[in-house]
Amino acid sequence: MMSLPSSIDVAIIGAGAAGLGTAHALKNSGRSVIVLEARDRVGGRGHTIQAAPNVTFDLGCGWLHSADRNAFVKIADELNFEIDRTLPPWRERGYGKSFPPEERAEFFRALDEFFERIEKAAQSGRDSPANLYLEKGNRWNPMIDAISSYINGCETDRLSILDFDAYEDTGINWRVRRGYGALMAAYGASLPLALDCQVTLIDHSAKRLRIETSKGTLTADKVIVTVPTNLIADEAIRFSPALPEKVDAARGLPLGLADKVMLALDEPELLPADGNLRGATMRTEMGTYHLRPFAQPCIEGFFGGKFAQELEDAGDGAIAARAIDEIVSFLGNDFRRRLRPLKESRWAHDPFARGSYSHALPGHAGKRAVLAAPVDGRLFFAGEATSPHFFSTAHGAHDSGERAAREVMAALSFRDRA
Repeated sequence: MMSLPSSIDVAIIGAGAAGLGTAHALKNSGRSVIVLEARDRVGGRGHTIQAAPNVTFDLGCGWLHSADRNAFVKIADELNFEIDRTLPPWRERGYGKSFPPEERAEFFRALDEFFERIEKAAQSGRDSPANLYLEKGNRWNPMIDAISSYINGCETDRLSILDFDAYEDTGINWRVRRGYGALMAAYGASLPLALDCQVTLIDHSAKRLRIETSKGTLTADKVIVTVPTNLIADEAIRFSPALPEKVDAARGLPLGLADKVMLALDEPELLPADGNLRGATMRTEMGTYHLRPFAQPCIEGFFGGKFAQELEDAGDGAIAARAIDEIVSFLGNDFRRRLRPLKESRWAHDPFARGSYSHALPGHAGKRAVLAAPVDGRLFFAGEATSPHFFSTAHGAHDSGERAAREVMAALSFRDRA
């Protein structure tokens, strides 16, 4: 951990995937750089914990999405982190009688047809809420909304079809055996960091920018802001002069909510490794469960959207209690004694995240470019919400950090030539 300097060439706000990508890109630039992080750790919404001696748990991002285009795959190789290439259990390897194969097939047909209708509608260039493209009266609509809450952090009525269609997914999804958050922590270990350093104000009224933090004040030539949109929207970090267009863009790109819970599983041999458990549930208020990830003795549950918010608001332990009740309803009462809560995420109540990942509200798909645009060649923005095609992912955040670093270097080079 660095002590806070009084003056720096480039200050990076936030040590999540975007801030780390930015700092690494500037590492050999010949400029002085510091990363200011409000938490006592790096990684942001990537955080691995040891939930039990034999259970590793990614509280935040856990999948290397679009792994064939994901910068963290190469980073993992360089840092000797093992990549697990087992296929995700989302469609295949359904387990139990609660969601029979014929009903699973029917549901996935309905889901794919919904996605196809959105793709076709998006070709017009006109935005609208995704729920308009649910087939009227389809029995699977509530579950489609639940799936949207896992994918997007929100239900379909809050989802822009243009934004959803802009997302690029190669369909290759891998995992980091020791944890995605652990990989980010290792990636950030060599960087100039000031932890427990909460930024409250960025004053860009003078030639040099003044940054007020919980550890004092410093000035910088350039500042790169990589914090989640909800912090900008709530003005947890203030700008002077104010930047209403940035606040407006952030409010159009809110962080939805996707929470996880990890349950210890006694007699794990009773369930298959990397299986998927879900009910043929005709409601949106449902979880989905990854059985024994990495063959560990545990079950990982996922909840999203309004339901995840309700469970968070109900207090610590509510997500685990709901997950256990639902799993028991699928597998039988004998399983209640085999399940024990270990840890659950509560991203909406995390003061430095206030949600999980961004989605564009209907009519706001163009706000990603607005949020990403530099201000006056001195103030720059990165983060997953600024990624045009890989938003909501750690690698999208990382790549946006590299983009912001290039913008900073171009601005510095121009100044040096002037």
